[in-house]
Amino acid sequence: MFAVKEPIYAATKTFKSMELFAIDSQQNRLPYDGCVYYYGPIIAPRAVTSYYDILRSEIDWKNDEAIIFGKRIITKRKVAWYGDAPYAYTYSKVTKHAWPWTPTLEAIKVLVEEKAQVKFNSCLLNLYPTGSEGMAWHSDGEKELVKHGVIASMSFGAERKFAFKHIRTKETVSIPLQSGSLLTMQGQTQDHWQHRLPPTKKVTAPRINLTFRQMRAQAPVLNT
Repeated sequence: MFAVKEPIYAATKTFKSMELFAIDSQQNRLPYDGCVYYYGPIIAPRAVTSYYDILRSEIDWKNDEAIIFGKRIITKRKVAWYGDAPYAYTYSKVTKHAWPWTPTLEAIKVLVEEKAQVKFNSCLLNLYPTGSEGMAWHSDGEKELVKHGVIASMSFGAERKFAFKHIRTKETVSIPLQSGSLLTMQGQTQDHWQHRLPPTKKVTAPRINLTFRQMRAQAPVLNT
């Protein structure tokens, strides 16, 4: 596993010079009531492929669950939850407990923290097998998360469109998320905007999404 760490790091360093001709990461992609920044790819393609392959095999993926109208629904989308501690995180009326970081996740977390200039203590991972799997409109406002904290989203694999919708005005904003790219949501974004990953039949390849998060210091943990 550690054998790929040096070439991944080298490829990442080389890729930094290419960003000068790419995307303005200081541009707020929302017109009001929140802050979303898209950095574009921050990892070179060769390193992205290595990370993707390791994440597919290394992560303890499980089909996601949700309680809807009292019924337990099992999705084709797979998820995993990792963190500094065995944090209990509840969404869709289902509670997950965090696994310890893997070496690969820690390496990616360092890259994201360096770019976003923010420290994270947890990560929710999503594996979408094809474009037919998506995510409905929602906000990440769970009580366990730091209020108005930063959520950093890393993408690996198929490029997918990521959409935002203002809760009051219904205005929408869409951003195509490239493989190896970083997007951050912060400030009052979760108060005023919902986001989703629209399903599409045009995409047949899988996508892995890592959302690094900030759990509150008082967030519940699994008793061991």
